[in-house]
Amino acid sequence: MDEGMVDRLAGIARAIRRRDAEMIHRAGQGHIGGDYSVIDILVALYFAVMDFDPADPQNPQRDRLVLSKGHAAGALYTTFAALGLIPEAELDTFMTPEARLNGHPAKTKLVGVEASTGPLGHGLPIATGMAMGAHFDGSPRRTFVIVGDGELEEGSNWEAMMTAAHYALENLTVVADRNGLQQGATTADTTALAPLHEKAAAFGFEVTRVNGHDYSALVETFTRPPCGKPRFVIADTVKGYPISFMSGKIAWHHKVPNSQELAAILDELGEP
Repeated sequence: MDEGMVDRLAGIARAIRRRDAEMIHRAGQGHIGGDYSVIDILVALYFAVMDFDPADPQNPQRDRLVLSKGHAAGALYTTFAALGLIPEAELDTFMTPEARLNGHPAKTKLVGVEASTGPLGHGLPIATGMAMGAHFDGSPRRTFVIVGDGELEEGSNWEAMMTAAHYALENLTVVADRNGLQQGATTADTTALAPLHEKAAAFGFEVTRVNGHDYSALVETFTRPPCGKPRFVIADTVKGYPISFMSGKIAWHHKVPNSQELAAILDELGEP
């Protein structure tokens, strides 16, 4: 991927992070730390990898993306606004009563949301079903699903992975947002996932580890030719990235920036 494309994706992500911070500050609710760890993955997929046309978001042959870590809905909504799927002004309705922009994505409310998520451990099984449908249809459409690393404590994920491997769903890519933190603790102190690479491989997946904030590495990984197996991408990320006082801090799982913190975030991000 050339330098111009990298700069373009970085600019889009910077604008999304700015708007996400403003949106969460305005709402007084949200999960900005997890939003910031996953934004670069969303930008790489929607703007450089997926066969997805915002002007035709329900095309039957579109690639699908399921955000299983549904508490990062703010990252998804601000990405949708950058794509033109929703009006930018609608972001100001985030978390207001009866708004389409719930605290977790709702398929019944918003075109572009492929699955209602929030209860952790649901997105990967749903995505596996989507990939199976494409497999049996003989369709080239792909399914990507982003899971949190804390979410991998849920056994339903591993049941789905066994099914995906059994049917050799090479059209399925699981992306683990590996920021090492979950609500209130590290993943290592809660339920250690290591050795995650070896576990995913033992379940029949092709496993790749990548810097989750490196656009070139992400795009190269997501666009590799099919290998006859489902793919599991361990994306090493930083909760709160790239903000100095948020990065790697557990408190920012659901902490809301006050006015002074918002100003500092926008200053660190710079102009979009």
